[in-house]
Amino acid sequence: MNIVLCGMMGSGKTTVGIRLADLTGMRWYDTDDLICDRYGRIPDIFEFYGEARFRQYETEIVHEVAGQENCVISTGGGCVLKPENSAAFKDGGGRIVFLKTDIEVLFERTGHTSDERPLLKNTTFEKMKALLDERTPVYESCADYTVDTNGKDVDAVALEIVRAFGLPLRARS
Repeated sequence: MNIVLCGMMGSGKTTVGIRLADLTGMRWYDTDDLICDRYGRIPDIFEFYGEARFRQYETEIVHEVAGQENCVISTGGGCVLKPENSAAFKDGGGRIVFLKTDIEVLFERTGHTSDERPLLKNTTFEKMKALLDERTPVYESCADYTVDTNGKDVDAVALEIVRAFGLPLRARS
């Protein structure tokens, strides 16, 4: 079984993914990192080729990692918005977890990072809230489980996912 983390930029998908992999001994992948390794920086892809090309690369990576087993997969904020991607994860035995985070927390974490996050370039709180409002129903509809991350540290979120899916914890020496 794979655990696939989805949610808005800044919801903690990468941080929780790393911690969850550490706790369980599962392999960890980040779809954005894999895109960067193969195709270059995400802002450059957006600038020179556009969002459509980026989404094409993302789907290619999704199909590759969805076929793996015993992985934690942190996705980009828009990854599961494409039904083909969420279907590939589920067809590969993945369980999708939505990391639900309040807009105030998301904006505090990402409102100043537009150079690294092309969809947040020149963003305002209102624009980011509109993006969250648009995406949340999709995240909720594809998720097998939702974690409200507000007020929880990374360990609490990771352990909630462990319990929700009965994942074994890695033995520590």
